[in-house]
Amino acid sequence: MVREQALNLLESMTQSTSLLRHMRTVELVMEAYAEKLGENKEEWVAAGLLHDADYEPFPEKHPQVIVEKLRSLGEDKIAHAISAHYTKWGVPYETTLDKGLLACDELTGFIVACAQVRPEGIASLEPKSVIKKLKDKGFAAKVDREEVYKGVELFGVVLVDHIAFIIDVLKRNKEELGI
Repeated sequence: MVREQALNLLESMTQSTSLLRHMRTVELVMEAYAEKLGENKEEWVAAGLLHDADYEPFPEKHPQVIVEKLRSLGEDKIAHAISAHYTKWGVPYETTLDKGLLACDELTGFIVACAQVRPEGIASLEPKSVIKKLKDKGFAAKVDREEVYKGVELFGVVLVDHIAFIIDVLKRNKEELGI
């Protein structure tokens, strides 16, 4: 699936500006990791871009609707990664793509939240500040910290390095993302 196809599918399902921005941020981080790890960039981009595509119109069925659409298009690997992007769904993690999406989703959203409360946005955000905020259960309370830590563990990365990587990707795209 090429990005244009994924974007068309996304735009047919999602209208929320904040949700679209979240999926774009995860897409950018997934793309950067695909490049770093020598993985299939198109698959990683599509997984990042589409992982929450059905959340707005079908919150009670998320992620089954987008997973079924992707499977009907023959995109089983992307569909599986999306079906596994929350550990409590009980889907096995079989590929680096599965683990990467899990590791990038919640944490990328959390880092954006950290950037939004800083006067200079993402520009001066450091990993130590993100780690401190992770310990503050009152900050971005909807972010499941257990998912953040489990994703990092399954992906096989060091938390501080993973945070630094995500911050770097977001900094390079701060104008587009408004952070």
